[in-house]
Formats: sequence, structure tokens, C-alpha cells
Amino acid sequence: MSLPRSQYDPRRVCLNPFPNVDFGKHRRTVGVYLSGALFALAYWVFLDACIISKHAKAPWGPPDDPAPAPVHVTFVDWIPGLCSLLGFLVINLIDKDRVRGDENFGDARAVWRARLFLFVGFALMAGGLAGSVTVLVIKYIMPEYPDAFKYYGYANVTQNVALMLSVVILWMAQNTPSEYEYNLTL
Repeated sequence: MSLPRSQYDPRRVCLNPFPNVDFGKHRRTVGVYLSGALFALAYWVFLDACIISKHAKAPWGPPDDPAPAPVHVTFVDWIPGLCSLLGFLVINLIDKDRVRGDENFGDARAVWRARLFLFVGFALMAGGLAGSVTVLVIKYIMPEYPDAFKYYGYANVTQNVALMLSVVILWMAQNTPSEYEYNLTL
């Protein structure tokens, strides 16, 4: 027999509630900086893999005559990141009020178009993530390269995951009220 929880709310979705972290009046600023840090980390990891790939040598053979590396980062590795970047830009260029339909813009189709572009942006981000996983599996894991060369594919997936987290955090940060925002209604 289980005892009822003391703070149980039947409307809750998750059994373990998310921690309630209150950043006070700096919520928006923290969200924007965290999103920017994730964006920078995404491209830093991927560019690190590109630079390592450019100077990679095979780990076998005599040291005076190193064999070329069996695989390098090519344009195929860049395509998922470019799709995610395009999705990132599309999502953040959309006016949030149009998606919600809060303010009457006079055109009922504007809300529909905004939601369609939001869907296209998230589809580009999901396509970038799926593409990076595909490149990882087909180009780096299936040929069974040494782990040093698999890092290129892992960096590509890390880039796309960090970009997706960055866009979600930035979207939520832009939807929080600013400390300098005034709501004037007549």
C-alpha cells in the first residue's frame, strides 16, 4: 500500500516535479546568455572536429612516413549543421505574438502563416539532427573506424543537439516578460 504524497496534484503530468528555479528579474538575461553559450559551444565542438580532421594522420605505420587518415570531415558533414542553423534563424525571426494570435493583426491568415513558418523552422532543426545521426552511423560507425575518427560524427550530433537546445531556451527567454516591459491597456 502506498501513501498519498503530501504535495500531490492530480493535474500534474510528471511524477517528479521540475525544480522551480527563480532567477527573479534576470530570467530573460540568463536565458539569452545560456542560449548564446550553447550556440557557441555547438560551433566550437564542430569546428574543433574540422580542425582535427584537417591535420589527422592514421595511427599506424612508421612515424617518418605517416599514412593519410582514412576519413575526413567533408561538406556532407556540414549540411546538417547548416540546416539546423537555417531552422534556428527561421524560428527566431517569427513574431511570437503572431504565433499565439494574442493581438488582433487584422489578418486571420497571419497566425496560420506564422505557425507554418514555425513548423518549417522546427522541421529544419529536426532534419539537421536526423541528418547528423545518419552521417554518424553511415560514415563513421558502419565502416568501423578507430574511435579517434568517430569523434567527427559525435561532434556533428553534439552541434545539432546544442543548437536545438539553444533555440528552445532562446524561445522561452524571449517569451518571458522583461523588467522594462510595460503593459498598457485602455
